[in-house]
Amino acid sequence: MITVFLPCRAGSQRIPKKNTRSFCGIEGGLLRIKLKQLLDIKMVDQIVLSTNDDEVIDIAKGISDKINIDIRPEYLASSSTSTDDLIKYVPTIINEGHVLWTHVTSPFLTEAHYQQAIKDYQLLLKEGIYDSLMSVNKVKSFLWDSKGSINYDRSLEKWPRTQTIQDVYEINSGIFLNSIANYLKFGDRIGQSPMFFETAGYASFDIDWPHDFDLAELIFKYLNN
Repeated sequence: MITVFLPCRAGSQRIPKKNTRSFCGIEGGLLRIKLKQLLDIKMVDQIVLSTNDDEVIDIAKGISDKINIDIRPEYLASSSTSTDDLIKYVPTIINEGHVLWTHVTSPFLTEAHYQQAIKDYQLLLKEGIYDSLMSVNKVKSFLWDSKGSINYDRSLEKWPRTQTIQDVYEINSGIFLNSIANYLKFGDRIGQSPMFFETAGYASFDIDWPHDFDLAELIFKYLNN
């Protein structure tokens, strides 16, 4: 059983009303776009929308009665709420099967991407090599911390070709797939050996800042004419 967990709290600070503000003229914005994508995923058994936002609830009810609305407690819906605390909350409202955790801020992750991620996840569980899945961006760039380069050795070559640089992965928060059993065992939305589900191009785009929202609108208009 695959259950989507879609968190949508009220009170976004960086982008006011991020989840529901008009996006490219679409009323209900990112939330409407994401819910319609999720409803098209044939391999999903149920969608749980976790929110404390009345506007989110109204929009969801106007889209489909197949969306299960979880009224999230206020102590788990503030800007100071730890993601770890929200992770611990998930098994209290989803009691069995597997959880696909995603966000409305990944508007270019489509039904096809989710379908493929679920297929890969089901296969990896059969093979027993990995125990969970998360979406990532492969980074082939010169990465440094305060001590210097972290993904290439400057004593060997100061500026190597980027193709030869060690692969590093950025978690883009688009998809986390894990079993409820692992949520309870590890207190995490991934297990101990997650598979990296690489997303590329527009699919990897995550809206976190105002300029991201503006850029996403331009991309959406380009893709949808």
